[in-house]
Amino acid sequence: MSKPILYGADYSVYVRIARMALEEKGINYELVPLDIFAAEGIPAWYLEHHPFGRIPAFEHDGFRLFETSAIARYVDEAFDGPALQPADARGRARMSQMTGMLDAYGYRAMVWDVAVERLEKAEPDESLIAGGLNRAEKVLEVMTSLKAHGPWLLGNQPTLADLHAAPIIAYFIKAAEGSDLLARFAAIHDWYSRMAARASFVGTQKTS
Repeated sequence: MSKPILYGADYSVYVRIARMALEEKGINYELVPLDIFAAEGIPAWYLEHHPFGRIPAFEHDGFRLFETSAIARYVDEAFDGPALQPADARGRARMSQMTGMLDAYGYRAMVWDVAVERLEKAEPDESLIAGGLNRAEKVLEVMTSLKAHGPWLLGNQPTLADLHAAPIIAYFIKAAEGSDLLARFAAIHDWYSRMAARASFVGTQKTS
């Protein structure tokens, strides 16, 4: 089989999630840089890979995918390597619940409303940050309540839930308020410390 291709930018949380899945499986892949915020805009050819012009997109032996969760599940199921999904139906349902919750309630609040607003705006909107922190606190509370006993979110093995959550939390804690809030949730703080030490996490950090 040919080498999988992932299209996207190394600054993207969702590109990093897909890259971490590939890294955890030990897959040799190609990352094709694509900056959707570039001044010249999204190249026309890319819309054949992702009709909505977002990142990441994925291709393997002529099979194309977009949407990070779909890519990560395909990577887990199509390649050899350690399983990244629970074997039981309830475990897989919990994994999907966690990733869906992070997409719906965590990503925007943690990444854009807190981290990007605080770190990249000349005049941050303090009300937007405050609202983001309130929503982030609720997400961390729910993550704590859903976390299984063991080192990882679903117990004794890392799953796609861990890979989905870690890049979002990593961006969130770039802001001092995010770091301070995470420190109040010991179980999630300790889990994140373990994730941050994994080779898949270290190897996918933005390089510039």
